[in-house]
Amino acid sequence: MAIAETADEESGIVSDAAMISDGEARPRESSRLMYGISAGHGVKHFGQGAILILVPEIKASLDLSDVAIGGMFAARDASMGLANVPAGVLTDMFRHRVPMLLAVSMAFVALGYLLIGISSWYWLSVLALMVLGAGTSLWHAPAFSELAVRYPERRGFAMAAHSTGAQVGNTTAPAMIGLLLGGFSYLGVEWSGLGWRAVSLLLVLPAVLTVLVILSRFKGRATPESSEVSLRSYVTASRRLLRNPSVLSMALMHALRGAAHNSIQLFLVIYMADVLDYSDLKIGVHISLLTLAGIASTPLLGVMSDRLGRRPVMAASLAAISVLVLAFLWADDGWPLTITMIGLGVFLFSIMPVIVAAAMDSTDRGSEGTSVAVLFAGGALIGAAAPVVAGAINTHWDFDGVVVFVAIIAAVGAAFALVAPMGRRTEGAADALKV
Repeated sequence: MAIAETADEESGIVSDAAMISDGEARPRESSRLMYGISAGHGVKHFGQGAILILVPEIKASLDLSDVAIGGMFAARDASMGLANVPAGVLTDMFRHRVPMLLAVSMAFVALGYLLIGISSWYWLSVLALMVLGAGTSLWHAPAFSELAVRYPERRGFAMAAHSTGAQVGNTTAPAMIGLLLGGFSYLGVEWSGLGWRAVSLLLVLPAVLTVLVILSRFKGRATPESSEVSLRSYVTASRRLLRNPSVLSMALMHALRGAAHNSIQLFLVIYMADVLDYSDLKIGVHISLLTLAGIASTPLLGVMSDRLGRRPVMAASLAAISVLVLAFLWADDGWPLTITMIGLGVFLFSIMPVIVAAAMDSTDRGSEGTSVAVLFAGGALIGAAAPVVAGAINTHWDFDGVVVFVAIIAAVGAAFALVAPMGRRTEGAADALKV
């Protein structure tokens, strides 16, 4: 079985020519690629998840209304959507530059937290969240498309494995940031914690360190051969992709899931801070529960989607999200609230990689980055209004109104999953699953 030796042994990123003739990547390189990108994804989501725990402090410090906070996150989501467009173009046209795109992504995360830490002005804070959102979004096209190319026969699992890194970052960030903000008192040892500005500036460090690791590991190691495509070929493939009903339907599906996720997560934090009067640490621990169970359920749902199909997994998961969100109407404090958040965490973020895999199933080889860009850009732009609407609802009808709003969004997503056009999984997947 002939293998073209074009991959760099240290970097773990292989070119298209470095694939085994039957389409399967070398095991050693494949595992290093998956684990390396997943680890970076975890750092990225640590920064993305940390901002939620800073929300009550920012809201109080800047004297913001619920709608103003919702507006900040709407601007972030819109920025996330727009950032996907250049990321998708650059990924498909210059695939050998994937490491550089990942480094730029983390540099934007660092800059976003630097601006948050020094801002005392609402509009500068809005800009900071937009920079942060752009940084977190720039990661998607290069990372997801690389995995889609390397693992066509196990696409659902590859997407889920990558997202498990995100779940780890999402889970550890809230509890750790809550501890840094709230401090602790244990066995006579007391620490009052740090201010939210100091915590924001501390969050610059892991992002900068990740940039340095990427640049030092991949500098001068790119393999440009067979990586670039002509502008004409790219435009032709992109036009075909933008007329693809399966990819467009998954973009709408992603928007519905994201709108539900962002709205319930943001106003759960505000509810626990303003109504339940939870400490920063207690809020952080509870938000961690929204993703803790997902560390195990994300790869499980990915494997199930490879075996049973994307449609039933998506429909069942979104229906479960709708039911579990409605449970907050009675599980409004104490252990019922905690248990409901754990249950919601099984599905809330875990279904996202299955949606990505469904989009990849309908994508021609060579335009994977653009497909991811369409998915995340469309999803973020369509769903950007949800936090503002949720903020208005929270102002007039309190958290119960937000719960009903989010449950309706998830229910619409579940119904749409039953009828949405979807492509076929790659040939050879069934044989791979039998091994």
